[in-house]
Amino acid sequence: MKDSALDDLWVVIPAFNEGAVIADVVRDIRQFCPNVVLVDDGSRDDTAEHARSAGAIVLRHPINLGQGAALQTGIEFAVRNRAVYVATFDADGQHDVHDLAPMIELLKERNLDVVLGSRFIGKTVGMTFSRRLLLRAAVLFTRLTTGMNLTDAHNGLRVFTRKGIANISLVHNRMAHASEILEQIAQNRLAYAEFGNTVRYTEYSRAKGQKASNAVNIVVDLVLGRISK
Repeated sequence: MKDSALDDLWVVIPAFNEGAVIADVVRDIRQFCPNVVLVDDGSRDDTAEHARSAGAIVLRHPINLGQGAALQTGIEFAVRNRAVYVATFDADGQHDVHDLAPMIELLKERNLDVVLGSRFIGKTVGMTFSRRLLLRAAVLFTRLTTGMNLTDAHNGLRVFTRKGIANISLVHNRMAHASEILEQIAQNRLAYAEFGNTVRYTEYSRAKGQKASNAVNIVVDLVLGRISK
């Protein structure tokens, strides 16, 4: 059954070369939520065409700027279109659309600004040991730098209220944006909670996923960002 709260939700999907799966991702979301905006971040394949045919509004960066930049573009578009809630959602099919309605319900019940997905209090399928170690390290880094007592730090599934998303302004274009979002939640004292969501790793999503070596790049981006402030 469709949840009426999802009519007020805009789902933002950053995507780069996801033509193989993006139509299914968009169709799954649009069974429950009509407002899907996909930001095609300079893809070299047919991501935009497949997303548009599945019913998404498609915005396009002419060159690849990075996931953080794509999220910021989509967030700004959703806010201009008077979104009551804004969700971020990964393009590779690893998230479950059925988590969106209970996340909004948690926002309303506890008068929160943001609900953050956590695979570690939820369910994971197909996670590799190396991925688990990397994500645990990211959690430790986040606790040390933000003081937030989280169980997951780089989960792409998040739901914000309009007030909450107004406090998020991303300047880290690439993968460091995930830590930047959490820093801004802490700095702006937004009311938050975690929700145990489902993350399914397939052969496709593991191949597309972030390499462990990129963790160094994330830390460098964050440090340089702190120095420049």
